[in-house]
Amino acid sequence: MATASTTAGYARAELHGGPAVKFTDVAIGFDEGEVLRGISFEVAERETLVLLGETGTGKTLTLKLAAGLLRPTAGRVEVLGENVSGMSERELLAFRRKIGFVFQEGALFDSMTVEENVAYRLRQDQVPEAEIAPRVDEVLEFVEMSDTLDLLPSELSGGMRRRVSIARALVSRPEIVLYDSPTAGLDPVTSQTIITLILRLRDVYGVTSLLATHRLQDGFALANFRFDATEKSVVRIAKGEPSETATRFMVYRQIASDNGAAGADTDENDSYGNGIYFDGTPQEVMNSKDPYIKRFLT
Repeated sequence: MATASTTAGYARAELHGGPAVKFTDVAIGFDEGEVLRGISFEVAERETLVLLGETGTGKTLTLKLAAGLLRPTAGRVEVLGENVSGMSERELLAFRRKIGFVFQEGALFDSMTVEENVAYRLRQDQVPEAEIAPRVDEVLEFVEMSDTLDLLPSELSGGMRRRVSIARALVSRPEIVLYDSPTAGLDPVTSQTIITLILRLRDVYGVTSLLATHRLQDGFALANFRFDATEKSVVRIAKGEPSETATRFMVYRQIASDNGAAGADTDENDSYGNGIYFDGTPQEVMNSKDPYIKRFLT
């Protein structure tokens, strides 16, 4: 895996003593029907939760609920000990400074330079201009994109745009970062660079991560490797090696009826949503004989 430099200005995330993220019986639906139902899980501080599932099973919705970008139709979403689902819009604006969101495909503003994209959130928060430049420089150095300040997104490759998106997510120095398919559409070498950045954030700065992906190999990379700050490189985790971080896998699948189990046989009168089908360790994923889980292993 790739090597990378470290950045001194990004402080290590503090521990709060409770789960970083907690969903309790969460549901969300739209005009076409319910998408998620009965979603309950916790993510420990500094843990990485990898969300897997087929397209449309609610992985991105879960990230948006955690970021306060959507409100559940039922249940409770707590992040860093705060009830996100019960916040006013004003409270949500302040809360989102603690969360970094790396959107699928980067979601950069086409008409803005890299510097303007990364600084956008700081300017929206009316951070003094004298503070903005060093903050932007800091995060662009972290993603090794310092020489792109004046470029437009159209002048960057797909991998470079994804790295700028990560820089933009980090500029507010969040304690939690949410990644929506961060390696989708990228070649293997560029994907490896993105995973290295995610490892650095987790292992050097103690950032909690939720990562939605179709690529099981990304999850296993996070489970089997760590970033060594002394060597400034990614190394394989030795068997039995102690660590304050952990990686867990959660798989979504369509479920039927209010009481139906995920993946159960259904009939035409059932109502549908998506629920948690599997929640476990990397080893449990590897050892699973379940046909649905095995789809993600091939």
